[in-house]
Amino acid sequence: MTTNSVKIGKDTRAYSTIQLWMLVLLRIAIGWHFLYEGFAKIYTPGWTSADYLEVSRWIFAGFFKWIASNPAALQIVDFLNIWGLILIGFALIMGCFVRLASISGMVLLLLYYLANPPFVGLDFGVPTEGSYLVVNKNFVEFLALGVLFLFPTGTFLGVDRMLKNLKQKKALSSAVKSEKPDPDAQTVPPNNIYRRELLKSFATLPFLGAFGYALAKQKKWKSWEEKNLVDAMTSASVKVLDITCLSELKGTLPRGTIKNAEFSRIILGGNLLSGYSHSRDLIYVSDLVKAYHHKDKIFATLLLAEKCGVNTLLTNPILCTIINEYWKRDIGKIQFISDCAGLDYDETGTPDATPFDQYMDRIKRAIDYGAIACYIQGETADYYMSRGQADVIAKALQLIRDRGVITGIGAHHIETIKACVDAGFEPDFWMKTLHHHDYWSARHPTWHDNMYCFNPEETIQYMNSLKQPMIAFKVMAAGSIPPESGFRFAFENGVDFICAGMYDFQMVKDVNIALDILNGDSMRNKQWRA
Repeated sequence: MTTNSVKIGKDTRAYSTIQLWMLVLLRIAIGWHFLYEGFAKIYTPGWTSADYLEVSRWIFAGFFKWIASNPAALQIVDFLNIWGLILIGFALIMGCFVRLASISGMVLLLLYYLANPPFVGLDFGVPTEGSYLVVNKNFVEFLALGVLFLFPTGTFLGVDRMLKNLKQKKALSSAVKSEKPDPDAQTVPPNNIYRRELLKSFATLPFLGAFGYALAKQKKWKSWEEKNLVDAMTSASVKVLDITCLSELKGTLPRGTIKNAEFSRIILGGNLLSGYSHSRDLIYVSDLVKAYHHKDKIFATLLLAEKCGVNTLLTNPILCTIINEYWKRDIGKIQFISDCAGLDYDETGTPDATPFDQYMDRIKRAIDYGAIACYIQGETADYYMSRGQADVIAKALQLIRDRGVITGIGAHHIETIKACVDAGFEPDFWMKTLHHHDYWSARHPTWHDNMYCFNPEETIQYMNSLKQPMIAFKVMAAGSIPPESGFRFAFENGVDFICAGMYDFQMVKDVNIALDILNGDSMRNKQWRA
């Protein structure tokens, strides 16, 4: 087996050709990865490192978040990130300044690792293709670059070999000039030695050519995808989803005050996050929603909502523990309103009253987990008020007030709200379904999980006569009405806040729709009550 000498510091050792080739291939592979990461960021419209930096949770989180929030600093970091990856990748493939490229790559990877290390409880928000614990691909590549720094393979195959030869030739030339020349000495090496050295210096150039070819093919495929497979509304083989990014957010979502707390005019509904959907005859949808909203997806949706100016989630107590974890891991600070449901359902969907003590325990649990407001859930209020059991509602409201929490009452039927007013209830806010009937499934002859506000005109007239703020829900009739229409109908008819269930990929678009309505030529003729 042939051997080659490689100098490490002041020590020169012999390694087999296959050992050196494996190190060269390792160098080329890492260089390829770095180079493609750089170009991928260039080809990604609106790419920025802000999202990666903002979810940082470890020792330098404050510094990384400062960069993300400072446009000038972020622009510099993005520029250095992209071109650092490209230059390091190019240098590693070509074997040019390998030691400098290796140490630069190690610094870059170390920063990636410090920003989001794969430690227990700190790994939210960073998409990965596998499962990591302490050691991830950044850590492995960091160590691999350390090996390449210690074994400078560029002097075996790479431009560094040519640079080394030029340096030696210059040194030899200087030595010759200082001594009397020997007329019999051969001062010019044979041409075949020059050719062999040149080939070894640029031996990895074909890999760079292969990279360019692969990049061109990949870019061509992406262009074909975008041209032919972007029908995200109808195509069954969607390849690219048209997801509006945060850079397209049109402004700051206005807020209103209920009692002593501020709430965004759009409140994120929690049904989808907790796995509940009005799927009607589509029996697979509920399971699909549950599979989509795993814990990390819920965290990502809440964080995106906050970035869009939505500062409140409305949900049932089932998400209390997840919200608490969201807070404790310092992912975000979204506040939540808890519905206080006092009904249980049998297999046929028939409701029955939850035992009173259990109902009170549910309310206490929501408050103990940090709910900023609690309201008597709509179906619960409908159930008790239609049976003349206003005393249950009264006790629940008193418990919430005694705990110092903002109170509310919800309903699907306007008759429930009227009965609550007649009973003397004065919550801090009302929750009421409100939507028009201009959608096809509203024409179903009987209720079929298709209608939630049965008398919109009466609801508008009566709710506008009350002094407390109103939060409208089911404004899109559980996905039957486009938000452009549902939001406008609600805001223009006196609603102070809208509770809307939204997937993460709908968030920016829906908030922009609300902003257009709130900042545009609205037909609203009622003063805000909040």
